[in-house]
Amino acid sequence: MGAMVWFRRDLRVRDNPALREALAEGRRVVPTFCLDDRLLRGRHASGPRTQFLLESLAELDAALRERGGRLFMRWGRPERELVSLAREAGCERVHFAYDVSPFARRRGELVARALERAGVEPVAHEGVNAVDVRAIETKEGRPYAVFSPFHRNWLGVERRPLLRAPRAVPVPDGLDPGRLPELGDLGLRHEVAEPAPGGERAARARLDAFLGDDVADYADNHDALGADRTSRLSPYLHLGCVSPRQIEERLGPGAGPQAFRRQLCWRDFHHHVLFHNPGNARSEYQRRYRGMRWSRSGWAFDAWAEGRTGYPLVDAGMRQLRREGWMHNRARMVVGSFLTKHLGIDWRRGERHFMRLLLDGDEANNNGNWQWIASVGTDPAPYHRRIYNPKLQMERFDPDGRYVRRYVPELASVPDEHLREPWLMPPEVQAEASCVIGRDYPEPIVDHREAREEAIARYREAAGR
Repeated sequence: MGAMVWFRRDLRVRDNPALREALAEGRRVVPTFCLDDRLLRGRHASGPRTQFLLESLAELDAALRERGGRLFMRWGRPERELVSLAREAGCERVHFAYDVSPFARRRGELVARALERAGVEPVAHEGVNAVDVRAIETKEGRPYAVFSPFHRNWLGVERRPLLRAPRAVPVPDGLDPGRLPELGDLGLRHEVAEPAPGGERAARARLDAFLGDDVADYADNHDALGADRTSRLSPYLHLGCVSPRQIEERLGPGAGPQAFRRQLCWRDFHHHVLFHNPGNARSEYQRRYRGMRWSRSGWAFDAWAEGRTGYPLVDAGMRQLRREGWMHNRARMVVGSFLTKHLGIDWRRGERHFMRLLLDGDEANNNGNWQWIASVGTDPAPYHRRIYNPKLQMERFDPDGRYVRRYVPELASVPDEHLREPWLMPPEVQAEASCVIGRDYPEPIVDHREAREEAIARYREAAGR
């Protein structure tokens, strides 16, 4: 008799509560991952993120093998596959980390009921968040809808202890280990040219580099686009190649480390909001903006998605996404504002596009951030504060144009004084820079001032004032 560990979004051997609890029972364990077509081919299907997942699973299997175990792979509905494997292995319990998205919760409930019918006990653990986001609440016993008071409460929540990696992971003999497929076997293709590698080792290396070089100045530099002093840990946090507790434990005092800790709180906040408001996965948090008039323009959306809007900072962000499967957070805000406010296109279309390409495509965070920038979510700020001017954003966060030139090479020789608004370059300067507007780089697809006025009118109309 033994226990199963159902890995979901905790693909690591270090600081893994579900794995440690299963091993604490003193018997053999069955570390298992189940590939689910409902996720692989559902509305958030993603070739890049699935490839990152496969790399992370391969490394998890290697880490378990180093400890005498292995990862047992199954492909199908986990409410069937896990029950079948648990019966075959004689497991009394199945340990797993809780998750908060509507689909994850429904799937977890289906698995739990199926296990209970088979006489197997399902046991949920923490592991995805820094704190249990399901339990944190206001003094009145309600969920939070504003970040600042959530953050104050979150800081005072007692943390679970950090867990070491196990020395040994004994597994039963005679079980079919299954096979880790390749991306093509899943009917998916990789759309990103330069993705970060998946896995726990890459996560630890990324964390070491960030803590060694950039975290001290994070409070001052996290919005700087050209230097990119961000952690780039989000893909690893999404799949649990590193845990928030591992990061927190290594953050020291000072403005930089505490500013980064605040970002971990934002992640927990978005998870908290989606847990208590599962309808947010498809609808606006603010009821007054449900049914708002959105543009259905296909050509404008395509220009935005392909990075050819004529606004250098917007185009740089969208091309970074397509190249790396990741985008700087400041650029995410700028391109999100541009889509929803300048082009008047439904935030859900942007959310889906991001989920298709992002290695860190987390439903709670992606949804929360898109609703935030579209001014339809929990953010109490007035909608007009989120109508970002791409020129001014570039002046502030990419003043020397390093970020734009990195991702929009046709602007490489454009003089600094024209880089923010290249369509204003005199013809002779365009020729000298080998960047003729309308030929080498597009004209702006919308005028900022007119778009701002139209956005204000649209939001006023939706709000009924």
